[in-house]
Amino acid sequence: MLASGSFWRKELLSWLRVPFEVEVSDFDEESVEIGEPGQLVVALALAKAEKVARQLKSGLVIGADTIIVVDGNVVGKPKDVEHAREILNQLNGCSHEVYTGVVVIEVETGKKLIESQKSVVWFKDLSDKKLEKYLGSKEWVGKAGAYQLIGKAKELVADVEGSVTGVVGLPLRKVAELLKKFGVEILVDVGKVIKEKTGFES
Repeated sequence: MLASGSFWRKELLSWLRVPFEVEVSDFDEESVEIGEPGQLVVALALAKAEKVARQLKSGLVIGADTIIVVDGNVVGKPKDVEHAREILNQLNGCSHEVYTGVVVIEVETGKKLIESQKSVVWFKDLSDKKLEKYLGSKEWVGKAGAYQLIGKAKELVADVEGSVTGVVGLPLRKVAELLKKFGVEILVDVGKVIKEKTGFES
């Protein structure tokens, strides 16, 4: 069970070709106050997974959370196009950090496995024209950091250190490792799938 309504988390998990269903946790993320971003994403991922796990009698639940940090400040989802423009100008020509926490819970036993992923994304030095073109695409709507890495925003990015799928919302290599520990058979070459789907190695 995937405890997320995110289109891209569903899409990424489908790349592993394991059967799953979706149950949105609707957990109040504002209720968790932790300053350190690596700890915050893990706490949020755990809370989401636990809320869904309490509703089930069996199976595995996957919870995840992602935040973007620029100059030590957490950057959320843009409220409108002006806010998106402000965020993208912050990212323009600079690097920023992306933290993703992943939790898998075995409902029957309560066993929990937790992983976190830190990635660094470098944006190209972009002209106002290029940024406005991206804003016009509306791809930024509902996206933390106002961009979608494996969408049109791929043209804005110079480099990624860490996990491309982690930046999108679900670090597939780590998810596959966690699922294997619960006895789930992963029949795909995860690295090959990521390369084929995104064009990135990580």
